[in-house]
Amino acid sequence: MFMLSVLLGAGQGLENGVAWEFRDDAVNSLWVSNGKTSLPYAGRGPGRQIHFNNGDYDALAAVPNVAERSARFYMWGEFTVTYGKNHASFDVRGVHPGHRYIEKTEIIRGRYINDEDIRLRRKVCVIGRRVRESLFGDANPIGARLLMRGLYYLVIGEFEDVGGEAELRKIVVPVSTAQFLYKQPDILHHLMMTLVTDDLEASKITSEQIQTLMMRRHGVAPEDRRALRVRNNLEQFKKMTEVFAWIRVFVWIVGVGTLLAGIVGVSNILLISVAERTKEIGIRKALGATPASIVGLVVLEALIITGTSGYVGLVAGVGVIELVAQKAGEAPFFRQPAVDLRLALIATALLTLAGMLAGLVPALRAARIDPITALREGN
Repeated sequence: MFMLSVLLGAGQGLENGVAWEFRDDAVNSLWVSNGKTSLPYAGRGPGRQIHFNNGDYDALAAVPNVAERSARFYMWGEFTVTYGKNHASFDVRGVHPGHRYIEKTEIIRGRYINDEDIRLRRKVCVIGRRVRESLFGDANPIGARLLMRGLYYLVIGEFEDVGGEAELRKIVVPVSTAQFLYKQPDILHHLMMTLVTDDLEASKITSEQIQTLMMRRHGVAPEDRRALRVRNNLEQFKKMTEVFAWIRVFVWIVGVGTLLAGIVGVSNILLISVAERTKEIGIRKALGATPASIVGLVVLEALIITGTSGYVGLVAGVGVIELVAQKAGEAPFFRQPAVDLRLALIATALLTLAGMLAGLVPALRAARIDPITALREGN
């Protein structure tokens, strides 16, 4: 039971850790990254850098199964952001309105960037909670103006993000504004989208459609996977889910095997116990003890051994997991290990029942002891 509890807790910790790594982005999302061509195609040599543009973003609207979409324009390097006498450095990126759904951003004050902000190239921004705490303290930031690299941006919203500290220290602005200020009005650095469904096969089809579309738009050889890459979050999540399904099966196989080994040990102990108590059992039967009472005596002993040891093993295993949970903190890919007490108690009950059954063999052997023979052997 101790080993089973520890294995169950460790498996749960690993599963929670992997699920936590997927917390920041929508699970049913696709991410398109650009690179350099590695193959010649259509008269062009290899080594050509691929640059996404606004037309690529617009083309995503015609792809079936695409729900929300966005692009990113990275304003490279941390910006020194000033409000009054307060200033700090933060990452700033240009995005579309659909970005909030892809990043699972929660607006807690004001609003997010909208289509009018994009169209009019407004100098507005939405800030993470940590940005607000650094520059405004507990004050409401909506309507304030932040100075970033010589320009003032109106704060229109504040967001919360489950992605952690790094995401909460970001500032987002309209992608068109970022492009204009950097004098790159038709350049995008990243494309991303969510899908209408969570169906894995549909996501694979959409991923291939987008790969083909972007390769055709940028004149890339169909087999050149270095030039354009589509990351399918749903596919990666499903793969990890399948891995942990097998890990759970493995844990239970090892755990049940350990329990069976313990049951065999209990049975052997009782067989030895019956052999050593032959005279005692003979006296009991000579005094009128029935075979049923002898069987009950041995089975009760098996019940006490398995029940007590199973409970102690369970408590010890849960204690170790709790200790590990406190020490491990928020380690990557291992988070909040825990034992499902319902399953552990069921396993303990099954262990106890199996122990009782294991005690039947020595119990029946004890019931068949002839009292005269037992007394003679005892002398």
